[in-house]
Amino acid sequence: MRGATHPRWSQARWAVCAVAVALAATACGGGGRAGGADGIVSSSWGDPQNPLEPANTNEVQGGKVLDMLFRGLKRYDPRTGEARDMLAERIETTDSRNFTVTLKDGWTFSNGEKVTARSFTDAWNYAAHVDNKQNNAPFFSHIVGYDEVHPADGKATARIMRGLVVKDERTFTVALKDRFSTWPETLGYQAFMPLPRAFFTAHDAWLDKPVGNGPYAIASYTRGSGMKLRRWDGYPGADKARNGGVDLVVYTDNNTAYTDLMAGNLDLVDDVPAQQLKNVADDLGDRYINQPALIVQTLVFPMYEPAWARAGMEKVRRGLSMAINREEITKQIFQGTRTPAKDWTSVALGDSGGFQDLCGDACEYDPARARRLVEEGGGLPGGRVALTSNVDTGSHRAWMDAVCNSVNNALGKGAVCTVNPVGTFADFRNQQTAYKLKGPFRSGWQADYPLIQNFLEPLYYTGGSSNYGRFSDQRFDALVDKANSETDQAEAVKDFRDAERILAEQMPAIPLWYQNGSAGYSERLSEVTLNQFSVPVYDRIKVS
Repeated sequence: MRGATHPRWSQARWAVCAVAVALAATACGGGGRAGGADGIVSSSWGDPQNPLEPANTNEVQGGKVLDMLFRGLKRYDPRTGEARDMLAERIETTDSRNFTVTLKDGWTFSNGEKVTARSFTDAWNYAAHVDNKQNNAPFFSHIVGYDEVHPADGKATARIMRGLVVKDERTFTVALKDRFSTWPETLGYQAFMPLPRAFFTAHDAWLDKPVGNGPYAIASYTRGSGMKLRRWDGYPGADKARNGGVDLVVYTDNNTAYTDLMAGNLDLVDDVPAQQLKNVADDLGDRYINQPALIVQTLVFPMYEPAWARAGMEKVRRGLSMAINREEITKQIFQGTRTPAKDWTSVALGDSGGFQDLCGDACEYDPARARRLVEEGGGLPGGRVALTSNVDTGSHRAWMDAVCNSVNNALGKGAVCTVNPVGTFADFRNQQTAYKLKGPFRSGWQADYPLIQNFLEPLYYTGGSSNYGRFSDQRFDALVDKANSETDQAEAVKDFRDAERILAEQMPAIPLWYQNGSAGYSERLSEVTLNQFSVPVYDRIKVS
């Protein structure tokens, strides 16, 4: 995924090492590295799919940077996941539909510009407008006037959303189309971050070196090789960085990153490769982290392909799910760092948060029923199925080979299942977001915020921001809308669970397993933790 740089290296040595890491040919060791409050953390990384616009970034690698670079109205507690006020002094409503947002005073961007109400409303209007082609635009679809700036067809008829009104420098109001009682809890997600005027007046320059209002500022960024972030000493928040900065460098193989960690050339690997899971506890001892996270891995069907969406194919999709031996794969490959999935959310939500076994026997390994369902549904399209994933991070090739072996054994028809490997995460995402994939593809969903709504609406609601399979069901949409409008959380969870039952009927995506967050770190570091989303809490890390 990513590689290491060190603060005392010369620029020439950095350039040579970055190229070596990018090619995965060798790792670059460091000489003496500074410690203490100014010590730099070197961490592995994967190249983001897109430039780091908050509303255009909806994948993990870019999200890690935005979490260091920005702070929004809310922030999710790294330990509990609770949505706590950050820049919001208060968010008030009497009807769960009309909200008044008041900002705290004293916040600025790292370029010195003051954070105001317009910093939010301008950013949100930009994110929502159809001409700007932002991946996260649907997150603003609840706001009055979204349909005018982002029509389903044709050109926009407005420049800004009517539901956003600036009252004064520190106050703005938000009008939603319908009641959405938990809407304030979504505002810690990166799509809702504020933006400085420089984003709009010098957009290209901002993309080359994004400017935010978080505890770090970007010192340098070279796509394909790495990024250097340095502590911003003017940061006004309570969560000031405890280190001098973070160097992120791209690795194309996380096994190489792990080797560099063991050799002392890297401080932090936040995705321990499957091949090392048998040894990592002995290698690192208490410097190995393995904890539940708000992550679920699925195989998504391209419902935009007629061959996968025709009547009766729901039986084939369910049959393929029952052909996967989740228990064996999670045990043999992932050494207990994955748990077989029983629904489309996350066990880390807990029962009160919405988790429940709703997949039922469709997520149980049953070769006989798998064969029968596939046959009853008319068989695999063309008699074969190819599973697509990137293979540069996450040990995806290993488990996808195992899934195909399981499917082939269960169906008993030879090698009908094969893996279609894509070399890089960015290339895979580009194919996925352009709807070019012809067969089932990997989808690893890391929650944006700790609500059951976030596991369902973005992924399966018609036109959802991450609905890359283009699944559409009016009953599902109606239940999500009803859940969002509930003022009683228990009732909302009940509605969301009913929506999940439709997923169990239609199987637009196969739940595979819930993923733990894993990380390993060097002896130079202390107080290394992962948040509920499995992302390192970089600003808390200390360097000795």
